[in-house]
Amino acid sequence: MSATMIKEFRLPDLGEGLTESEILSWKVAVGDTVTLNQVIAEVETAKAVVELPSPFAGTVAALHEQPGTVVEVGKPIVSFEVDDAGSSNGGGAPAAGDGSAVVTSANGAPSASAAEAVGSPAKREPNLVGYGAVVEHSGRPTRRARVQATAEVPAIPESIAVPESEVAAERPRSTPPVRKLARDLGIDLEVVPGTGPGGLITREDVQNFTGAADVPAGIAGAPGDRETRTPIKGVRKFTAAAMVQSAFTAPHVTEFLTVDVTATMELLAKLKGNRTFEGFKLTPLTIAAKAVLVALRNNPTLNSRWDEVNQEIVQFNYVNLGIAAATPRGLTVPNIKDADQLSLRELSSALTQLTDTARAGKTSPSELSGGTISITNIGVFGIDAGTPILNPGEAAIVALGAVRKAPWVVNDELAVRQVMSLSLSFDHRLVDGEQGSRFLADLGAILSDPAMVMTMI
Repeated sequence: MSATMIKEFRLPDLGEGLTESEILSWKVAVGDTVTLNQVIAEVETAKAVVELPSPFAGTVAALHEQPGTVVEVGKPIVSFEVDDAGSSNGGGAPAAGDGSAVVTSANGAPSASAAEAVGSPAKREPNLVGYGAVVEHSGRPTRRARVQATAEVPAIPESIAVPESEVAAERPRSTPPVRKLARDLGIDLEVVPGTGPGGLITREDVQNFTGAADVPAGIAGAPGDRETRTPIKGVRKFTAAAMVQSAFTAPHVTEFLTVDVTATMELLAKLKGNRTFEGFKLTPLTIAAKAVLVALRNNPTLNSRWDEVNQEIVQFNYVNLGIAAATPRGLTVPNIKDADQLSLRELSSALTQLTDTARAGKTSPSELSGGTISITNIGVFGIDAGTPILNPGEAAIVALGAVRKAPWVVNDELAVRQVMSLSLSFDHRLVDGEQGSRFLADLGAILSDPAMVMTMI
């Protein structure tokens, strides 16, 4: 009979040095049998909702954190009971790096294979979040390399940054919603005893401490139905910080151009009736995205980044096209990798997959990083123009307005045409007025007459 041992799974770094995640839900319960890479939890980072696969095969022995709890990277979140013999064939192999395991025998004594399980570097098999069964030496970048990479993005100016003392005061053994409730009720959490796991202060602890057990879950301070308070966290919190950083770091310039897109809309109708595009979703965004990619060929300065740390302008020789997507958890800007290499059909498929994934809240952190230029389609909301804020680290963003029928002069005669307004915001450190204007003019020319593409490629 093989021996069993307990393995702790610690919350891993889910991408780009993120320091914490919120447990949204557990997909398993104590006593459940799980297989390697089976999804065991859904967590929300500052960028996206991520499904956590199990790094072990075995039985769930304990869940250390409750849904709604914000957990720091490296803290144990679940323990598994696994066969000692299974650790050598991948069945009980621990995740490497931040998802490390503490291994003991079933009676709590250190396992004979503990050093082997957690002591030697190992290669991680690719899966949903980039960690998994250990098979051999890992080539994972060091923490120093990750810090150097993230240091290239300028920090939020001190004038708008939250002092570290305030941040520290916000973290006394509780979750953000509970801290918010305590503040609104005027309760000092330092004097509230916690009854949750590890002394965690729960909502009930705060309510019982004040006798306010009837405080509605969604309304902090119980001010009746006159206002509803929602904690700022996760994707929405990250987006807000990123937009403030961008607005206070990059000098924005926005230009506008209204164009006659009748020819583009006619092309769109023809493509939808073409068997080559049968089953593909074609919209004005599809054509506009392709037009942006073509216009960039003649105006590459808009596909660049300002490297403050090294005092360099980084010119991208590829295009990772970001598409702003409104989701229930807030605005996200996932990007299509190497979009400039895609055909119109491939671009159509990529756009459909990107939007469907974003609306389902399943966008991965990797899909949200590495963008080089972005598009926001405000036209779907019936809006004509705006002044979009740059995605941090990018030189330009294009806003597409609604396509409307309007009077237009054609060959010196008034006619009803389909028109669209284009808004272009760019970083004036990287792009001067002439370069931005030429790009916008090229984009408008393509959408006014798609045949103009032939003169640009």
